[in-house]
Amino acid sequence: MAHHRSAQKRLRQTVKRTAINRSRRSRIRTYLKKVEQAVASGDPDAARTALRAAEPEIRRAVNKGVLKLNTASRRISRLSKKVNEVETASRP
Repeated sequence: MAHHRSAQKRLRQTVKRTAINRSRRSRIRTYLKKVEQAVASGDPDAARTALRAAEPEIRRAVNKGVLKLNTASRRISRLSKKVNEVETASRP
């Protein structure tokens, strides 16, 4: 346990920040799952809508320090690729 007041404060801040980051990470995973489900259903409109909702959330995670930029870019790129495949497959 921390003995100095400053160390105790850092401990409180760390606990609070950890909870916030965990919540953000969980929220991102939820958005990713929504896109994956829309892609699996084969509905291009739902997939595009889910991707449009997920992308700003992923980028926000970069600004907040939850994800690194390259990780976020890779995830968005892979999701976009899947959504585009659904759109091309649904065209006659």
